[in-house]
Amino acid sequence: MNLTILGCYAATPRTLTNPTSQVLEMKERMFLIDCGEGTQVQLRKNKLRFSKINHVFISHLHGDHFYGLIGLISTFSLLNRQTDLHVYGPKGVKEIILLQLKLSNSWTGYNLYFHELKGKDPEVIYEDKKVTVTTIPLRHRVYTNGFLFREKPGERKLNIESVENYGIDVVYYQKIKNGGDIKLDDGRIIPNAELTFDPPAPKSYAFCSDTVYDDSIVPLIKDVDVVYHESTFLESEAHLCEKTMHTTAKQAATIAKMANVKQLILGHFSTRYSSIELFKEEAKTIFENVELADDGKVFEF
Repeated sequence: MNLTILGCYAATPRTLTNPTSQVLEMKERMFLIDCGEGTQVQLRKNKLRFSKINHVFISHLHGDHFYGLIGLISTFSLLNRQTDLHVYGPKGVKEIILLQLKLSNSWTGYNLYFHELKGKDPEVIYEDKKVTVTTIPLRHRVYTNGFLFREKPGERKLNIESVENYGIDVVYYQKIKNGGDIKLDDGRIIPNAELTFDPPAPKSYAFCSDTVYDDSIVPLIKDVDVVYHESTFLESEAHLCEKTMHTTAKQAATIAKMANVKQLILGHFSTRYSSIELFKEEAKTIFENVELADDGKVFEF
């Protein structure tokens, strides 16, 4: 599981920073999460292949989280994309994008599917054989979701030495990897635990976009491996949180500690501060395992 931060700063883009967008690579899938202005340029800079992006998740319809989407969709057409593209986001994202395509006469040459969200409870919005994606309802000035990405348990690993000692035919290998016991010709039942090793533990990643402090999400992200949580302000500006419906670094760390997550990544920094290291310093007074997002930074888990 790898995470590439394309942008992680709040609101107005600057020459050296970009608004929210990131790419999560999980089980050979590449998911684009939010799509602020300049996302496609950042994809180029980070040498991420456009053609591998088939699913885009938009947390909410504030410009710094989705204004780059129409540009990316249009560029896909210029590159003669043929593969379907799926966009998951709040109700209204389809109308916005299709109006721009209509008025610019820039219809795509590939299928564009919108999965509009309006539910207030967590729901599975994507699932395949290896990964599930579930919404995390958040509290912001407009309808907003975070997203929880979970790997499904992999197949068990063959203990070749044990399998060969029992003389088990290769035709049964897949059954064994799927967790099945084996009955030998002499009638003995060999339990799967003797024939396999546990697969790597499934990994999980939670993206918590713009939100006021809200501990109701704690059960939804309990024991998650990695949580990205917005931390727009430091405690010195905590009085702005209720008005803007954002979070401080300490509040994000409190959520991480309550949820017993393994690692917290802070992002969505206000540009009013001299150094983002200040966010890490404050968060670490509450929760030890804290990392800072930054444009172009890659996390490997």
